[in-house]
Amino acid sequence: MLHPKLIDPKSIVVIGGSDNIHSPGGRVLKNLIDHNFRGELLVVNPKQKMVQGIQSYNNVNEIPKVDVAIVAIAAKYVKESIRILTQQKETKGFIIFSAGFSEKDDTGAKLEHEIVELINGVGGSLLGPNNIGLINKNYAGVFTTPIPKLDTSGVDFISGSGATAVFIIEAAKSMGLTFSSVYTVGNSAQIGVEEVLEYLDNSFNEHKSSKVKLLYIESIKNPIKFLKHTTSLSIKGCKIAAIKAGSSEAGSRAASSHTGAIANSDVFTDALFKKAGIIRCFGRNELITVAGILLQQETKGKNIAIITHAGGPAVMLTDVLSKNGLKIPDLKGKDCDALLNDLFDGSSVTNPIDFLATGTAEQLEIIIDYCENKFNEIDAIAVIFGSPGLTSVNDVYDVLDNKIKSSKKPIYAILPSVVNVQDEIKEFINKGNITFQDEVLFGNALAKVYNHTILKNTKKEDTIISKAQIRKVIEQLPNGFIPSKMAVNLLEHVGIKFAKQFEIKNKEDLQSALSSIKYPVVLKVEGPLHKSDVGGVVLNISNDQELRDNFDKLMLIDGAKSVLIQPMLKGMELFIGAKKESNYPHVVLCGLGGIFVEVLKDISVSMVPVTHNVGLKMISDLKAFPILKGIRGQKGINLDLYAEIIKKISDLLVIAPEIAELDINPLLATDQDIIAVDVRIRIEK
Repeated sequence: MLHPKLIDPKSIVVIGGSDNIHSPGGRVLKNLIDHNFRGELLVVNPKQKMVQGIQSYNNVNEIPKVDVAIVAIAAKYVKESIRILTQQKETKGFIIFSAGFSEKDDTGAKLEHEIVELINGVGGSLLGPNNIGLINKNYAGVFTTPIPKLDTSGVDFISGSGATAVFIIEAAKSMGLTFSSVYTVGNSAQIGVEEVLEYLDNSFNEHKSSKVKLLYIESIKNPIKFLKHTTSLSIKGCKIAAIKAGSSEAGSRAASSHTGAIANSDVFTDALFKKAGIIRCFGRNELITVAGILLQQETKGKNIAIITHAGGPAVMLTDVLSKNGLKIPDLKGKDCDALLNDLFDGSSVTNPIDFLATGTAEQLEIIIDYCENKFNEIDAIAVIFGSPGLTSVNDVYDVLDNKIKSSKKPIYAILPSVVNVQDEIKEFINKGNITFQDEVLFGNALAKVYNHTILKNTKKEDTIISKAQIRKVIEQLPNGFIPSKMAVNLLEHVGIKFAKQFEIKNKEDLQSALSSIKYPVVLKVEGPLHKSDVGGVVLNISNDQELRDNFDKLMLIDGAKSVLIQPMLKGMELFIGAKKESNYPHVVLCGLGGIFVEVLKDISVSMVPVTHNVGLKMISDLKAFPILKGIRGQKGINLDLYAEIIKKISDLLVIAPEIAELDINPLLATDQDIIAVDVRIRIEK
């Protein structure tokens, strides 16, 4: 948790402050002065008595008690300063710009740990080391520029990278995005993204706090804490958009199962964000475009009117919105005819509404009024208006400004002429508006916001009742892949049907089983990781002799321990998998089964716990959903039962978190029933 003095200090000391505003210590001091820090400012600089008009002390020992210390000196001198501040000066807030700690080497990491211990010892809070600081309504404690326009209704922004934070602020400033606060965590030695989220969550005020949060994340050290506070903020009505960088590496056990091959760390990031209600972005411009949309009125429906004086951008915007599930409805009827009479010859009002390059401010106002008051099917309005540089467009942007502030429908201003009318755009932004430069980027972002699933409170569903039996099985198992019989036993404890099977280890077992076998059957070798890869599956065995011959062949496969005999069942092949990675909750995956899992990679993922309704949503999100539902006269599968099995797997994982990997592939599904025919489970205690 962030100490209150770090958020709202009455006094700040800059250790390493100087007159050189091109140095971190000099620039942060200038930012504090220029942006009107109202408390007492102190400086530690052994060579000067005054720095930028502020009294300077030779060393930390000489300063009075102080709430916050901003440290901009070489790493090797930082620890002693922190020791004095914590033990003698009652300092509770620390921002360390200095580099040369855990990001450098083991020696730096040790020094960083010792500094954190000193700060923890007095209940203080540390941002950094190796960060650029923080900005809030109380002070601009950063050594960078620009300082964004601060507004309590702007976005709260948390960044794991100082440089990325600067680039995002620069781009955001050019489109009119405002900020409520900016936190950079650097090495996250004590305070990371999760702790800042915890503060924003616990201090949230429905009437005063920002309802839009932006995150740039390089590491999530505590996914459970991250999930807790992002979920809580979402439930309170906040919208969160985030970039997670560095999540493309393959899972460490990618070869051990179908699930392992698919469920890399990026899958976990996706599942975590979906569970928390976060809109995932993949670049800086996408992030701030999404933020710009979130800061405006919410679109009530998916019908968009596009108003333009340039055909090309309108066509591109129409394409991107249509491909992503939004609608550009045709406008027809007497109101359209009346509107057309108010426009120049050659204009079009079918939607997009094109009022030509010669269109006027008065015509734009008329068109918006029609979209607002006459065209009831329209839910939101996108206006594209640039300039070839021949005339001023101030009057057009004045109309846009007035309409954005008075309209009951959201109006998005796409202003692409960032050179020709840069002064007019700047004035438009200064009036408190947000602009978008690129219609395709805007369209993708609008679709992402519109298609985002809003997090809602859901009632807790009853879980399975065989907890004691499941725990008994798990506790007696060693680490590693468990015997097929035990894996089937676990599935049966949670109520999942499994195909009847015989495990045959030798010819004597086979002879004993013959009288109980009904043909046709399938044989599967037990032992090798991937049965199909080693020729370990034989289908449609129809008599005793075939059974004996193929049993002998399978037992010759390297690593073979036994052979499973199962009835030859029919049905659509499905897949359910699960995986645990580091300190993340389990993820559950579903999709088409058999070889299609890894070939098509058409999977849906959710983080546990998974409810029945979430299971249904996972299934409907699959590209193969029309096939599962039934298409062109072919029967579909029992979707409710598939969702229920997904939920039961989730329940199993909650009861038995030692399950590191689970793979049911395939399940054979009909419109009546679903039966599992192959399962692998790996335990890691």
